[in-house]
Amino acid sequence: MIEMKVQGVTLDPITNMPVVILKSVDTNHVLPLWIGVFEANAILSELENVKRPRPMTHDLLKNVFDIFNSKVEFVYISDLIDSTYYAKIVVKFQGNKIQIDSRPSDAINLALRCDVPIYVSKEVLEKLDDNLEVEMEKEELEEWLESLKPEDFE
Repeated sequence: MIEMKVQGVTLDPITNMPVVILKSVDTNHVLPLWIGVFEANAILSELENVKRPRPMTHDLLKNVFDIFNSKVEFVYISDLIDSTYYAKIVVKFQGNKIQIDSRPSDAINLALRCDVPIYVSKEVLEKLDDNLEVEMEKEELEEWLESLKPEDFE
């Protein structure tokens, strides 16, 4: 698995949908994930340290884990099937590691709130590379990522 960090959130200029950009900590891998507006807002709120007067869904989930003395250890994007990404939340509970199925956007939101690593399986990155060669040359993706401005992440 390859550790990733949230690079930011931007809008796809074609679909006008939010895209969360994950960038590898140690390699040049970049993973763009198209997500929903509410999930993007939740990620941005956490990245910008915006505190809400009442807990949002991801805050609630973190609070539940805390109350039950369980610990989110990490999250990972585990698979890519038919253009759909799958994720797991790995939780330690009563000495056992439990994997919980999740949407990637929810896993990322929880990882940010719990301050735990985000990983992507090598297989997902290999599948992504295969798909990118068909849809977009790597140079085009790198150009697009380099053209992003700080205000794109607001």
